[in-house]
Amino acid sequence: MRLVSTVLLQEGIELARPIYDKNGRILVQKNVKLTNNMVRRLKTGEITYVYIRDKYTDDILITPAISDEERIEAINKIKQSFQSFKKEDIRKGSHLIDESSEKLNDVVKGLIDKLLVQDEVMNYLSDILVTDNYVFQHSINVTIYTLALARKLNFNKKELQVIGLGALLHDIGKIYIPTEILNKKGKLDDTEFKIMKAHTEYGFELLRKSHSLPLLAAHCAFQHHERMDGSGYPRGLSGDKLHPYAKVLGIADVFDAVTSNRVYRAAMLPHKGFEILSNGADRQFDAKMVELFKETISTYPNGITVHLNDGRKGVVTQQNVKFHERPVVRVLQENQHPVKPYDLDLSLNQNAVIIDADNPAIYHSANGL
Repeated sequence: MRLVSTVLLQEGIELARPIYDKNGRILVQKNVKLTNNMVRRLKTGEITYVYIRDKYTDDILITPAISDEERIEAINKIKQSFQSFKKEDIRKGSHLIDESSEKLNDVVKGLIDKLLVQDEVMNYLSDILVTDNYVFQHSINVTIYTLALARKLNFNKKELQVIGLGALLHDIGKIYIPTEILNKKGKLDDTEFKIMKAHTEYGFELLRKSHSLPLLAAHCAFQHHERMDGSGYPRGLSGDKLHPYAKVLGIADVFDAVTSNRVYRAAMLPHKGFEILSNGADRQFDAKMVELFKETISTYPNGITVHLNDGRKGVVTQQNVKFHERPVVRVLQENQHPVKPYDLDLSLNQNAVIIDADNPAIYHSANGL
């Protein structure tokens, strides 16, 4: 299977993975051949890319960290919890959070159990739902990335549970931010940004009153926008004044934010997300943690189309664990001419280098959709 922009879909193309609506219901089942009506709806909808089958890439395996069904179930649990928390008076107790804590703990425990038995890097783009669910998808993605990095840092199971809860609830304060600010397509003005920044303090105040959540989970909500050089918020903490959990969570939060579709811009691919983190290493982010994080996620996930420096073009078929930037590529074109497909292991061919990758989300955006 491979990843393509919905802009490029045509009648007769077969889906390799199902497509879901914002409520987790299946819009189009996998293995279905698209009709003209389906193509038209997908091109004008909010889904920017899909996985398809074709004769050249049908053997490519793409295994998500958790299944689509597990992801949707987790998103629905978070959504229900967030909606109940919104009824909570931030100045009083947090009985609604206490009532939901078992459900949230189960979500984190399930993710930990999944990740502890996985040795491969994550190589799946997880934007499976439409954009109204961004906050909830983001919470799940950030939790997965946080746990993956924490595992690399040799956190024990108890520490994983605490940081996982902190990651799952890091944006809980956004329930008190006006929707028009959260979903604004343009740049926030100074007043709006000041309001947006308050979500860290709202989240902390809400979570710290809970009797069933660890206080460190509240500090994750409070500090996830702090930066090593003191340029973050709300307190401008720097260096060792940041809790290690906040350092981990900050990396995961930024990576998912830039590699997810947002109301105001298309998603970047992972290699661009890594560039942003690397540029901020030793200033905004802990450099050691950034390097370890890059070992947990594929730079070029299976199924994406890449361009090589020698004019060849193909689809990533397999990862090389020790050489994340040098996967196996199935070459389909040479100098813009189709060729009989063959696999090229970039870890064994040092002269061939990936110089670009097709971003289906940007392609969708550039076509005005």
